[in-house]
Amino acid sequence: MSLVFFGIGFLLFSIYLIFLIWNIFYNGKKQKQENYPNLDTSNSDNIDLDGIGNQGRVPK
Repeated sequence: MSLVFFGIGFLLFSIYLIFLIWNIFYNGKKQKQENYPNLDTSNSDNIDLDGIGNQGRVPK
């Protein structure tokens, strides 16, 4: 009897963990697509390493 309860509890816990991990990955991917749909790192400025713009550059 206790092994049956343990088995059912383990099954429910396993299903819970599977859906939890799926939910984390699915919503992370969905949020990235909604918030940053055209994020392309190949078009970034090679000199601007901090990402705040050209405040440090002085034209010569």
